[in-house]
Amino acid sequence: MRITDVPFAVLRLQYQLARAPLQLLEERVVGRLDAEAPARLLYERSVGRLDVAVGAVLGAPEVQRRGAALIERSEALHRAAVLDEAAERAVDEAETDLEDAQVAANVVREKAHADKIDEVTQARAAAAHEKVAAINEAEKRVDKAKKQTDKAAAQRKEAVEAAKRDKQDRADAAAQSVTAVAEAKLDDADEKRAAAATEKAVADRTERLADDG
Repeated sequence: MRITDVPFAVLRLQYQLARAPLQLLEERVVGRLDAEAPARLLYERSVGRLDVAVGAVLGAPEVQRRGAALIERSEALHRAAVLDEAAERAVDEAETDLEDAQVAANVVREKAHADKIDEVTQARAAAAHEKVAAINEAEKRVDKAKKQTDKAAAQRKEAVEAAKRDKQDRADAAAQSVTAVAEAKLDDADEKRAAAATEKAVADRTERLADDG
């Protein structure tokens, strides 16, 4: 390691130390929130952007990767939550339409058995045929909405598993970063001690030469 790299190594260590309270907040507060809670997603997205920016400035790719993983996870969970909400809403609307259409069709069928069908009944019969067609369409929408719900659930599962892997990766990266900085400081201390020993040897030799003269 070059001596010029030491300041950046020290800065990276200082950033890790400064980020320690955030890590504590993640473990004790944020980590207990629901994986799709808006507050948690906002926090993880903000911290991820901070890690990416600081990692780029300090030349710390592990910090950048950690930040990018946080951003990706929060955005994936957000997309899954939006998709899940839309799918549930579509299911509710489709089921309501289906129920209305079935009620209307039953009414028309009952009217069709009447001895006398007047113009109003005939108009209702025509409307019933349209409702029957609407039933088929509503059933298709329900099936589509349920497929969307299954897809959203699969995305949530994948995001949670990715979050677990990311948490382990961040822990490993943090440990490696602290070890690297400590080794850099030891190397710097060794270099300084060697330089001091050299200077002392030169001074002692100069003093002996002066005494001999």
